Amino acid sequence: MEKELNISYLILDGHVELKKYRYIYFIMFFIVYILILCSNSTIVYLISKHQDLHEPMYIFIAALLLNSVLFSTSIYPKLLIDFLSEKQIITFKACIVQYFMFYSLGGSSFYLLAAMSYDRYVSICKPLQYPTIMTKTTVSIFLSLAWLLPACQFMGLATIVSNLQLCSFTLQVIFCNNSIYKLQCVSSRVISIYGVINLLNIVVFPVCFIIFTYARIFFICSRSCAQVQKKAAKTCLPHLLALINVSFFSVYEVIIVRMESDLTKTVSLIMTLQLILYNPLLNPIIYGLKMKEISKHLKRFMLL
Repeated sequence: MEKELNISYLILDGHVELKKYRYIYFIMFFIVYILILCSNSTIVYLISKHQDLHEPMYIFIAALLLNSVLFSTSIYPKLLIDFLSEKQIITFKACIVQYFMFYSLGGSSFYLLAAMSYDRYVSICKPLQYPTIMTKTTVSIFLSLAWLLPACQFMGLATIVSNLQLCSFTLQVIFCNNSIYKLQCVSSRVISIYGVINLLNIVVFPVCFIIFTYARIFFICSRSCAQVQKKAAKTCLPHLLALINVSFFSVYEVIIVRMESDLTKTVSLIMTLQLILYNPLLNPIIYGLKMKEISKHLKRFMLL
């Protein structure tokens, strides 16, 4: 590739046997993307349409599923274009934008799950105070913070990365992630420190808060009657499954980036695909089947 092109464009070199299987890849990922859009959007539509689902718990679920749609849209359209293109390239600025969207929306998932855990904590442990605590204003603040806090933190990191001097222009990935740091000429201590702070604020602290709230819920429920325990299990289980789901793949992503040079291209591709396939597909299944009220409306919708 010409020097002038290298200055403006990055090569995404993480694809395997693309020329041979490009149309198979395209059809498979197009179908997956449509499934993600339809499944998540259907649950969001049902929650927005039915008044009995206009409660904080369901609003947070709708926000989480909408977040999955935005997350997938930051990856799949570009991926589908690359499958049909002769050269898998992306401008450096577009790569920074994709990197920012990938991590800020991924971080929003943790904040939304933290808001959901707090909602369940108040509902189960402080039922009489629930209407005064979980007001529309409170829900709006939680939703705003869930999207703004990760965006602001990664905006700063993305700005720093965009001003780095690059000595390499090839990424061994299929979309822009933390691997972009490997393109810089000299390792940046500022980026490393900033990255650790972001990891603590966006992943570790929310997860610790979620674990604490659910521990409190289960402790209080263990002292309550069987009916309360059953109610807690029904409402908390889907949230815990979603937390395990997103946490597992977040750790997975860190491992991929760290071990990238030690993995074959095929293994690296397979591991990377787990990040963008399962989480957006599993969440609507978890909430659509496990949440009784949503499942009821979903069955009626499917029959229609």
